[in-house]
Amino acid sequence: MKVLVVGGGGREHALAWALARSRRVSEVLIAPGNAGTATLDRCRNVGVAAEDLDGLLALAVAEDVELTVVGPELPLVAGLVDRFAAKGRRAFGPSAAAARLEGSKAFSKAFMARWSIPTAASATFTDLDAARAHLRGLHAVPVVKASGLAAGKGVLLPDTMAEAEAALAAMLGPEARFGVAGREVVVEDRLVGPEVSLLAFCDGRDVAVMPAARDHKRLGDGDRGPNTGGMGAFVPSPDVTPTLVEEAVARVLHPVLDGFAAEGTPYVGVLYAGLMLTPDGLRTLEFNCRFGDPEAQVILPLLDSDLVEVVGACLDGRLAASPPRWADRAAATVVFAAAGYPDEPRRGDAVAGLAEAARRGCVVFHAGTTFDSTGRVRTAGGRVLAVTAVADRLDDAVEHAYRGAAAVHFDGAQHRGDIGRASPAVAATVAAGTYADAGVDIDTANRAVRSMAAAVQATHTSRVLSGVGAFGGLFSLEDWPGRPVLAASTDGVGTKVKLASEWGRFRGVGHDLVNHCVNDILVQGARPLFFLDYVAAAKLDEAAVVEVVIGIAEACRAVGCAVLGGETAEMPGVYAEGALDVAGTIVGVVDRDDVLPDTAAMRPGDLLVGLASSGFHTNGYSLVRAVVAGRCDEVLAEALLVPHRCYLAEVDAWQRAGVPLLGLAHLTGGGWQDNLPRVLPAHLAARAWVGSWPVPDVIRQVVEWGGIGVAEAHRTFNMGIGLVAVVPAGAVAAARAAVPEAVVVGEVVPRAPAGPGVVLG
Repeated sequence: MKVLVVGGGGREHALAWALARSRRVSEVLIAPGNAGTATLDRCRNVGVAAEDLDGLLALAVAEDVELTVVGPELPLVAGLVDRFAAKGRRAFGPSAAAARLEGSKAFSKAFMARWSIPTAASATFTDLDAARAHLRGLHAVPVVKASGLAAGKGVLLPDTMAEAEAALAAMLGPEARFGVAGREVVVEDRLVGPEVSLLAFCDGRDVAVMPAARDHKRLGDGDRGPNTGGMGAFVPSPDVTPTLVEEAVARVLHPVLDGFAAEGTPYVGVLYAGLMLTPDGLRTLEFNCRFGDPEAQVILPLLDSDLVEVVGACLDGRLAASPPRWADRAAATVVFAAAGYPDEPRRGDAVAGLAEAARRGCVVFHAGTTFDSTGRVRTAGGRVLAVTAVADRLDDAVEHAYRGAAAVHFDGAQHRGDIGRASPAVAATVAAGTYADAGVDIDTANRAVRSMAAAVQATHTSRVLSGVGAFGGLFSLEDWPGRPVLAASTDGVGTKVKLASEWGRFRGVGHDLVNHCVNDILVQGARPLFFLDYVAAAKLDEAAVVEVVIGIAEACRAVGCAVLGGETAEMPGVYAEGALDVAGTIVGVVDRDDVLPDTAAMRPGDLLVGLASSGFHTNGYSLVRAVVAGRCDEVLAEALLVPHRCYLAEVDAWQRAGVPLLGLAHLTGGGWQDNLPRVLPAHLAARAWVGSWPVPDVIRQVVEWGGIGVAEAHRTFNMGIGLVAVVPAGAVAAARAAVPEAVVVGEVVPRAPAGPGVVLG
């Protein structure tokens, strides 16, 4: 028989490779295919796009194709299987109605709720204001998902509420970053735990589970860098036990089939469940209605059965009687991506070493490849190819795949060096007995405390009643004058810490953390009293921790603040290898009569006086890192890692000069649009005179590289102003005399009914 494979990626190469091994197949057509599928025995590429439903149907009729296997999701969601069925053609994959499980995350979440499939709590929105109102009621930063198909880029993992709101605005606002896919948005509670992929063949009634795979989504080693379509995968996944498979089948896979059958749209095809093993149990992250990529490249090589027979059993409803057979072996695949991937992948680079990789016993599955006029293979997409190896043991499969990968070369090639190697299956088995065996080294933490003790003690005054090493601390307010009110703030430095880790510059992170927190209580009129820190990692780097805490101590000493205590935590399995997390809490004091803002005294015509930032400070770094990926040299890194500026000295100078400060705004997460309205009464707004102050070169460059619009830039970044004071117009001269660098950056104006709190003018 002739078989048609729809698609042109690595998954489709693996499908064509597996189908061509069947004795029942005379020829496999691949539409449109790639350079790899063109060289397979009994295979032929056909120049019909995967989204051209009419063209595919005409091709199947003209070539008398007996079976069509659909690889990508777009033609499934568009109804290719339905079109073929209407013409009496057999096509493997779910109907358009069933493919909504992947095509609409809103539908998927509602379906899971109807059929009691365990998943994270969520809410769906088409209105930006409603989504923002929901966000303000959450206690933790959520995941933001474009409901429709967004080429694998529609799931955003913001680090702060401000970034979450920016993600909502990017989807539901005028920018419409994801087009139709983002017109409906799912806001979902963020889950924590290892992810696993469980795929199954389905015949509408029964499921046959495939070997459990684990893929690596991040671009770089140690799960660093941007999300991708997948940079490698391996089988078996060590987290997936037979008991877990039974639970997933009973609580996730079978309810999907039962639900669709009850709703009149039986699910036939491959069902891919993305699962997370949370502390509260199994949860479903998402569903796909087809083979995963690169999961297919490690699952299909382990299939002992004839794939044509398995697909036929699904289409004929006899999967229970003819289940697939699998080799009891392991497989690993290493994905190569083009230069510039995932943002702007470069095309046209010559690929070498493919024959040598094959001679080393690997299978090279092509994805973004094509032939040039001389017959040489060149890159033609983001993910270019995957080098797959099979062995009896996972560590051998991983080693074998990397031997093959070492033969492959093209300019700008990107691939990870830790596929499968960070897995518990390849790591040494932990013997029961000691905390250190489980990955926690208390001695390292204790040495770090001793190394930082002198720096911390230098911040103490007679009001500190505890020593270094305590998890908490005591601070005396005995004989404090006036009517003291305590002010407190907790914050972190966001993903700036990732950049600091990549370049080994940790001391500045300590300054970032303290200065950010000082500014947060400064805007309440408070002065700092004491600070507590939190530093955590999967495996503590003693030198890095000491540098961070010394930086904290230096910054605290500069503002007369005591480092009162802290927590240094080592948590393998919670944090990614190499990742560092830092946070801090500051407590300050202000007399009740001096609490800011004084909104009752504010009037239209008051002016906004700004103080320059030192750069990005500690906000917007998820976007910054995405923009500078592949461009960041040491000079740029230095500019990006300049510590957050503290404004205590300047505010003190204003107050000593008697400048009437009506309000102070610290421009952090949410930028101008979110922070200025917090210090203004509801009937007033701020008009920012954009262009009246200089924007630092590093901010200007990132905005230009990223093509970031004016509104988005001012909502995400401080744009060169870190602190804004609201002062009466008549006090501006005194403010500038006390702090000569101060610049007028805007004015207070009446706020229009339902109008914005900030107008960028």
